[in-house]
Amino acid sequence: MLYIIGLGLSDEYDITLKGLNAVKSCKRVYLEAYTSILMVDKDKLEKLYEKPIIIADREMVEQESDAILENAKEDNVAFLVVGDPYGATTHTDLVIRAKEQGIVVKTIHNASIMNAVGATGLQLYNFGQTISMVFFTDTWRPDSWYNRIKENAKFGFHTLCLLDIKVKEQSIENLARGRKIYEPPRYMTVNQAVQQMLEIEGLRKENGKWFYGDESLAIGVARIGSDDQVIKAGTMQQLLKADFGAPLHSLVLVGSRLHELEAEVLRDYAIDKAELNRVLARDYGIN
Repeated sequence: MLYIIGLGLSDEYDITLKGLNAVKSCKRVYLEAYTSILMVDKDKLEKLYEKPIIIADREMVEQESDAILENAKEDNVAFLVVGDPYGATTHTDLVIRAKEQGIVVKTIHNASIMNAVGATGLQLYNFGQTISMVFFTDTWRPDSWYNRIKENAKFGFHTLCLLDIKVKEQSIENLARGRKIYEPPRYMTVNQAVQQMLEIEGLRKENGKWFYGDESLAIGVARIGSDDQVIKAGTMQQLLKADFGAPLHSLVLVGSRLHELEAEVLRDYAIDKAELNRVLARDYGIN
């Protein structure tokens, strides 16, 4: 059997009991390590699981999936995913390949940023489409996500923005030359996401209207689910300058349908409570 197992958000202890029992039954254990990261080292997982872990980078998952599935008809194999297996990135290709080979697949779910973002106090059913924001380069500044944000804003929904990570990535030059030289890992911060958001807003605004400008309300979160998680609410300009510490970060754009109960929780996370109250009164009619 192939187990697809969610690990949760923070450390080795976030795995479910069902997931842990499955891991301990497996002959090989792979850890997907390119769509997200846990906040502990691999050796802590190995100590708890009492199993060696094979790191599965993008290249292995996308190009060498047969190695992961090898003998999975006879042996149990685990494929571990940070968060929930189908939370932010679906590993459907691996599942499809397994089923084509007659391998039984079982998924064991866990918490992900998609539901843990409720820690901000915003109600999950008030969220619209989730978007992913990638690092801009000098020559590539993709903005297709802006249309999803605009659609959410028109309905008053909140938007969860998942921020880019670059792990084991090659430069264009090294890729072109076929050199297996990788760039240092990079993780987008809330500050970078806000900066890119404001840049695209300035270019894409409709009839002079900004959906999310300097004075718009947003929430930055970091390391959700950990003991040192950070949640800060304020204007985009305030978030641009706020310190959120180590990765992973996410950004939430607050929609116009903000409920009074949601606003009450946000006050506890305010960078500047007086400024937050001013924005709540001005934009949402909440005093």
